[in-house]
Amino acid sequence: MEKKQMNNKNIKNNKKKKGKKKIWKRVLLLIILVLLVAGGVFAYKVHKNGGGTSGMLATVLNSKKDVGEIKALLLGISTDQEGVELTDTIIVASYNPNTQKATLLSIPRDTYTGKNTARATAYEKINALYGRKSRPDETLKAVNEITGLNIEYYVVVKTEALIKLVDVIGGVTFNVPIDMDYDDTSQDLHIHLKAGEQKLNGDKAEQLVRFRHNNPDKHGRMTSYPVEYGDNDLGRMRTQREFILQVIKQTAKPENVFKLGEILDVAKENVITNIDFDVAKDYIPYAVEFNTENMLTETLPGTVPSLNKTNNVSIFVHDKVKTKALIQELFFDRDIEETEENTTSDDTTASTSSSSKADITIEVLNGSGNSSDLQKVVNQLKGAGYKVTRTGSTNTTSKTTIVNKKNVKETLLKNMKDVIGTGTIENSESSSSKVDVTIIIGKDY
Repeated sequence: MEKKQMNNKNIKNNKKKKGKKKIWKRVLLLIILVLLVAGGVFAYKVHKNGGGTSGMLATVLNSKKDVGEIKALLLGISTDQEGVELTDTIIVASYNPNTQKATLLSIPRDTYTGKNTARATAYEKINALYGRKSRPDETLKAVNEITGLNIEYYVVVKTEALIKLVDVIGGVTFNVPIDMDYDDTSQDLHIHLKAGEQKLNGDKAEQLVRFRHNNPDKHGRMTSYPVEYGDNDLGRMRTQREFILQVIKQTAKPENVFKLGEILDVAKENVITNIDFDVAKDYIPYAVEFNTENMLTETLPGTVPSLNKTNNVSIFVHDKVKTKALIQELFFDRDIEETEENTTSDDTTASTSSSSKADITIEVLNGSGNSSDLQKVVNQLKGAGYKVTRTGSTNTTSKTTIVNKKNVKETLLKNMKDVIGTGTIENSESSSSKVDVTIIIGKDY
């Protein structure tokens, strides 16, 4: 009798277990079905938003599709000197998601904002405007008056933000242009970097962008960047712009998409801005597709008058005529060029490819470390019938490179290589390039 009762209990328990299994199977199937539907809807929205990383971000952030160019004033602030806020970096930045073109214009920190240079004071330098009241709108107003631009937004970035961001993305690989050796105990600032390509962590990144000149040698002389690179503040501004390019490039790597939360946390803690997140999120999906080749970088044109003309205060006076022309070229002409490029026929492209020597515009950048090499190469190219329209300096590099920017014929590129005696030919077409070919002189020249 007892055995029969036990068997009946076992049968009932087994039926309950089977019933529970069926219920869990149904629940599991329902969950899988919901996930598949949700995943399908998400995948469809990602595809509809352009696919890839940008499409995924657009879907997650619920970004708008039709957004125009955005301009902002970037201010880099350090607070090492007894809590005093120093504006070490002042840059006008623009980004057009529709053309994928961007611009960085550096404003020298000694730029004079007063009315009478003969009675200049240090308080009238543009870098002093923020520190007096911690008001970015004061600096923004001065920049708008200088440039004639109607910039609405500002982004104030504390030193800590740069350090943390670089560390979050695992460091930034950068070619340090020169040996840097500087100490300032009043700011607890110590800069010790060797020249050459290396991965910089946050601490070293801060050293890089704040460097102006080295410690005095035994004769009391302070060395800085070479003149052809841009000494002191000019060199620092150039390094800052080039480093920003690398930070953008390396932050936008697909693997860093998963660090977006950490990056936003760094921004919330160390960035002051009047850009609403609802505005910023619309640009993120476009920004991850940005190619740094489409960025122009320049410095506000002007001069440094002698001290006896400026009340013994070192100031930078911008050239109004040159500034107006540069602003037109950087922020307005590019859009016109984009329209012209979009309406150009295949016949025109073909004619570019078959250009003669005299039709090709060449930019020569010296990265050999020897200042005399630049003029030698320019003379060689001109002697061979080519037109050199731009010259400049760049970071030291070992190999000479001939970069085809505008679909120039291969035979002509090989001829350029023969003319200067060395060079590796690369194709890197850029619709925003002002030249057909860029030649970077290396140490092998």
